Order: sequence, then structure tokens, then C-alpha cells
Amino acid sequence: MAELRALIVDDERLARRELRALLEEHGGVAVAGEAGGVEEAAALIREVRPDVVFLDIQMPGATGFDLLERVEVGADLIFVTAYDEYALRAFEVNALDYLLKPVSPERLARALERLPRGSRRGEETPLRKLEYDDRLFLDTGGHSRFVKVSSIVLVAAAADYSEVITDDGRKALVQKPLREWEARLPEKHFLRVHRSTIINLEHVERVESWFNRSYRIHLRQLKEPIAVSRRYASSLKSRFG
Repeated sequence: MAELRALIVDDERLARRELRALLEEHGGVAVAGEAGGVEEAAALIREVRPDVVFLDIQMPGATGFDLLERVEVGADLIFVTAYDEYALRAFEVNALDYLLKPVSPERLARALERLPRGSRRGEETPLRKLEYDDRLFLDTGGHSRFVKVSSIVLVAAAADYSEVITDDGRKALVQKPLREWEARLPEKHFLRVHRSTIINLEHVERVESWFNRSYRIHLRQLKEPIAVSRRYASSLKSRFG
């Protein structure tokens, strides 16, 4: 089985060296690069296309969360930080794990066990694109049912699962990653507006400007608006002109 490519992003050289040493003790993961800041990390992600990124949060000039706004990471995220107050936000961006410094070998091992070990990214068999009038069988492990693709209002990442909300207000927790939904849902009708959210444009009631050049979307079936991250704002603007 091919090794997974890892990228370490941390402004402290000693922290990068210690994490690299810990990773070398485990098989199946090879460090493909190191970055001391967000700009360097963004360039390396485009160059080496890592399978997993070990990401610090507090760095000079920009945070680890800023990196997610600047580049499509396309890799599993494992946050490595000295601060525990960012854990909730980390999982909101669909992080695979959240490690506190100093990282112990045992805790790192548990995080590595969660990494997917199937086909490498870019080598997966392409999935059939869905049509807007198709029907899907949502296997939730409990009350499974058929739904029309057109009835899907929103798909949100939920750790290793995704939550699907339909226009009748029902929710389904499905063991399917968000990237698979993005690859299969018809692009004419669905748009990714956040690292963890895909919406059906046909259900948009209005779009409002928000702080820091971002937006919020109001969907007819939902009480709370959906945040649009800066990285996806341009795609939204091109759809609504």
C-alpha cells in the first residue's frame, strides 16, 4: 500500500522536527514537506497535493483557519496546537482530529488510525454525476428512504458523515464524505459555499452581505442563515451576478 503524503505546517521549527520524528516511527505516512506559515503552506499544497495536513492554528500574520480560506486543501486535516479553545471551530471545518501539544506517540497513533487507507486521491474511480430529477437511496442505518435530488436543500459535513436536509424539513445522517457529494451533485443547481456546506441554489431566498467581505445565504426551509466563506464568495457572486 502506497504511503500517504503529509504536510506539516507550524511556525516553530522545533515543533515541526518533533512531529516529523514521531511520524517517522509510524508506517504508511511520509512527510512530503514542511511550511512555517500560511503563504508557504498554500504553495506547497498546490505543489505536492498532500493526503493529510498537520496544521498549527496560531502563527505570525495568519492562522491555520486562514489557510483554509486561501486554498482548496483537498486533504484530511489534523490540527496540532497548544490551545484547546479552537476545537469546536476545527471540527466545524471538518477536521479529522485535534491534537494538543506536546503530542504523545499514543495520541498521534490514534489520529493516524482514522486516516483513510483506500485508494489514493486522484486514483479513485469517478462516480456517476447525478441529474436533478434523479432519486437517491439514503442509507442512514436506520430509517432509510428514497429522496429526489431536487428535494435536497443542504448537505453539511459532520465528521466522517454528512447531514442531508430535504425540503420537507427532514434530516438524514449519511456515511458519505462531502467531497463525494460535491463530485456527484449537478453543478447547475448545487454550490459549495463553505468547506463544510453545499446548498441547493433553487432553495435560496436571499443573499446578504456580511462582515469581512463574506456573505450569508437565507434558504426558504431553514430558520438560520448559512455562512459563505471568502474562498467561495466569488463562485457565489458569479451565480447571482
